[in-house]
Amino acid sequence: MYWYLPFISPSASMHLMSSELFTLTYGALVTQLCKDYENDEDVNKQLDKMGYNIGVRLIEDFLARSNVGRCHDFRETADVIAKVAFKMYLGITPSITNWSPAGDEFSLILENNPLVDFVELPDNHSSLIYSNLLCGVLRGALEMVQMAVDVKFVQDTLKGDSVTEIRMKFIRRIEDNLPVGEE
Repeated sequence: MYWYLPFISPSASMHLMSSELFTLTYGALVTQLCKDYENDEDVNKQLDKMGYNIGVRLIEDFLARSNVGRCHDFRETADVIAKVAFKMYLGITPSITNWSPAGDEFSLILENNPLVDFVELPDNHSSLIYSNLLCGVLRGALEMVQMAVDVKFVQDTLKGDSVTEIRMKFIRRIEDNLPVGEE
């Protein structure tokens, strides 16, 4: 359908179509999970678990494609997540804000969450965290680079908030567990 618009190039229209396909496919996944599980909390847990498994695998692709080296602190990690990872995989650049005084916690503000295009939450799913997959992806990917983090949604445009806010808190550095005798 975008091929007939003269001001959109074929490559841009392919991106729009694949972006819409992804959004609709994700919506179908969430819909099926809502049918399979009795309550929103179970769906939220499944979305987080699925996201975690994606993040554990996605980090290798990210590191290979982005040529990003090891981050030296949590602020640098936040910049890479917002300016490189979100841009690479979702085509958006969230802003980084609300740093804690200790520098171990911040918020990612998504003015536009591509996962929620075409979505309206039914009243009977008020506790559903529709995009919770993203929290799992971030947690899983960072765990693979030895960072334990807590990730959660604190604002969501689907619930009437003006923006979507993901809160990330650094918990600890994960030490490599090497077999006895190896360094």
